[in-house]
Amino acid sequence: MKQFEKLAEYCLKNGIRYGQTEEERFKSFYEFLVEKNKVMNLTAVTEPEEVELRHYIDSVSSVPVLKELFGDRTSEEPVKGIDLGTGAGFPGVPLAIVLPEYRFTLADSLNKRVDFLKEAVKKMDLPNAQPLQGRAEEIGQSDLRESFDLCVSRAVADLSVLLEYCLPLVKIGGYAVLYKSGEFKDELHRAEYAMRLLGGMLQDVREFVLPGSDIRRSFIIIEKRNAAPIKYPRRSGKPSKSPLMTKQ
Repeated sequence: MKQFEKLAEYCLKNGIRYGQTEEERFKSFYEFLVEKNKVMNLTAVTEPEEVELRHYIDSVSSVPVLKELFGDRTSEEPVKGIDLGTGAGFPGVPLAIVLPEYRFTLADSLNKRVDFLKEAVKKMDLPNAQPLQGRAEEIGQSDLRESFDLCVSRAVADLSVLLEYCLPLVKIGGYAVLYKSGEFKDELHRAEYAMRLLGGMLQDVREFVLPGSDIRRSFIIIEKRNAAPIKYPRRSGKPSKSPLMTKQ
């Protein structure tokens, strides 16, 4: 079996673009990720089969959802998205590979990860991905506030915290699509106040299992209905220290 054949099959089955260009970029990114991971802590997952499932397939599994939300943008203005807390580039890099009609900002707080991504994007010749260094609290209070059609995040954080980071970046009428693993319903209930306060409305929850595994995943899909109050996101780590679960 050739490398990333399961990814190719998954994309074909789900109507996701996957040709020679995409295959070469996925291979190039994997090789560079493993090489750099020897000298810096990018990911604990390095075996090709595990990267294929847990990083590549998991990342692109949102594409059918994104196509439902935004339709076919090939002949229109590109969808402007941000991957907040992208880490080693997931889900933003795989999404940029298979969605050339989107423009993704890959945002992370650590310079070394952003430097890795800048080099990776250059190696892959991936023009629709732009790494950005900055804390989520700072980006949300910058001129990028409410400038994105879409915010995606696979960051490991409580949903209330993620919403304070993500929703201020999204335009009214845009969406946050948040990746979650395991049990999430209590977390979703706790986040209801933050969602309302920040102008969001729950549109849908999609639960699924990664193919050929017992790994349960979910997408929390939130529509931005109203502007977020200008005080959010709060600064200096306050969102994670004091999540918006009750009236502040």
